[in-house]
Amino acid sequence: MKRRLLASGAGLAAAALVLSACTPPGGGSGGDGGGEGGGEGGGDSVINVGWNEPFRSTNTMTANGNAVANSIVTYMMNDNFKYYDDNLELQDGTLGTVEQVSEDPLQVKYTLNADAAWSDGTPIDAADLVLTWAAQSANFNTVESNNDDEGNVQENPEGTVYFDSSNIGPGLIEDFPEISEDGKEITFEYSKPFADWETSLGLGGDGIGVPAHIVGKKALGTEDAAAAKQEILDALENEDAEALSKISNTWNTAFDFTSLPDDPDLLVHNGPYKMTAFEEGQYLTLEADENYWGPTETQVQTVTFRYNEDPMAMVQAIENGEVDITQPQATADVLQAAEGIEGVTVDTGDGATYEHVDLTFNNNGPFDPATYDGDEEKAKKVRQAFLMTIPREQIVETIIKPLNDAAVVRDSLYQVPGAPMYDGVVENNGSDMYPAAADIEGAKALLEEAGVEAPEVRFLYGASNQRRAQQFQLIKESAEEAGFTVIEDGDDNWGTRLGDGTYDASLFGWQSTTTGVSDVDANWRSGAQNNYGGFSSEEVDGMLDDLLSETDEAAQEEGIAEVERALLEDGFGVPIFQHPELLIYRDRVQGASSTTVSPTMFWNYWEWQVS
Repeated sequence: MKRRLLASGAGLAAAALVLSACTPPGGGSGGDGGGEGGGEGGGDSVINVGWNEPFRSTNTMTANGNAVANSIVTYMMNDNFKYYDDNLELQDGTLGTVEQVSEDPLQVKYTLNADAAWSDGTPIDAADLVLTWAAQSANFNTVESNNDDEGNVQENPEGTVYFDSSNIGPGLIEDFPEISEDGKEITFEYSKPFADWETSLGLGGDGIGVPAHIVGKKALGTEDAAAAKQEILDALENEDAEALSKISNTWNTAFDFTSLPDDPDLLVHNGPYKMTAFEEGQYLTLEADENYWGPTETQVQTVTFRYNEDPMAMVQAIENGEVDITQPQATADVLQAAEGIEGVTVDTGDGATYEHVDLTFNNNGPFDPATYDGDEEKAKKVRQAFLMTIPREQIVETIIKPLNDAAVVRDSLYQVPGAPMYDGVVENNGSDMYPAAADIEGAKALLEEAGVEAPEVRFLYGASNQRRAQQFQLIKESAEEAGFTVIEDGDDNWGTRLGDGTYDASLFGWQSTTTGVSDVDANWRSGAQNNYGGFSSEEVDGMLDDLLSETDEAAQEEGIAEVERALLEDGFGVPIFQHPELLIYRDRVQGASSTTVSPTMFWNYWEWQVS
């Protein structure tokens, strides 16, 4: 067994954008078995990847599809305009270029590669990118939501438009874009300055989105690809509610599946790998596509994802040779077991994810003002009291430091410990109101001030996740010492329940997808996609608006601290730690590394080789 430290990119993870340009993924890199356009894919070479959560959608922009388990697959199936390397430097993808052509007003032009095409031979053009913009912008929605009580999107009533997505950057593009005659150049104009314009569309696993001609075919019944694309563009430009109702229905759910679909249209892609097998809950197989249009040269013919929630089972699979590479939930037992296997390398370091506890504001529970006849102050004190009991230091000392002896309690909602802005933000964000060691007496005093006795807190977490189960027990013991009654709600389907109002507190992780200031905006903006607890504040929304247009780093730091101070004061939640990461792979795998934003270890899949 060989153990190494992962390359340290965590210090950049929430800093200002670090921009550079280089050769597109795999372009001209050659390598054993790399064929023209990646079609050869290394002959009969195979890599088995171990992962904890099964794939469920090729549309990673919907609320359901917005998951790492999906984006790591779509990242290999589709090309993009931009991606991050393992130093968190932004690189050019293969789909085309992104450039700012005007500063005031902000105008951004996307120029598609002339040869870019979908796997069925249909050219990639403006319709694909314009649909992706429109769906994420929420500007075409005629209702705020079309979800049921459990948060699942429903079919739109006739004439009602609802795209189940939101992204702050596309939302700032209010007008239909300018499109070149050949459909390969698309220029968007922003309604205000936007710091993260370069990663607003076409980044990483999202790429250019789902194919517009397939959406048009399914929604409008138009078989001809060119005609379907034009109908999509016409519906958007004319704001045709009748057509957009059908289009949004298809976009929302048609690309969701948990086993290999019979309909080949749902597997249309534009990248070097195609999906060839998918057995529900067990495995998913990608194979190099011999008809791939682009320059990415893959070195491996077949990549199979094998699914298992249990990290120790994944280590056992590595030892048995059933899995070649994995990035399991890190625990001391997992690290020790992996280090004991011959012919295996274990890379350790900070990961892309941070752990946190969030509270629910709108479910008639202990943290909802409605429970106290609308008394906002009383509910806030109960929230603050509960967060004071979170034994963050104990969690880090007993669970995380055995994996990373340099681990610290994280005190910022935006910033990774060690990032350039971290110390300045923490100094000014008011995080000291939640001591790392927990403040039981302070929590008791707040509950007494609020006049609330033994509030019951339903606590949601992943039941089979050993580390989260350990954290829950520590949190439960600490909170009950202060007078709370904590009701265990461990559920392996916790991800599908987020936002459904059936719990009062949740424990899970957020994984960064970009280094920009807008990356986490949707976590706390009123009504935003990732704001699962129903938090709403006009003051915070205004702060977020100001931050989005701020390009000066010093002013960004001040703005971030201001937002965090408001969130912490209102008892939104608390961060706990940066996830320790284990990248475990057998010696037959070469080229493996990881980065601290999504898609982590998959960022350079085209460089993977097997001996």
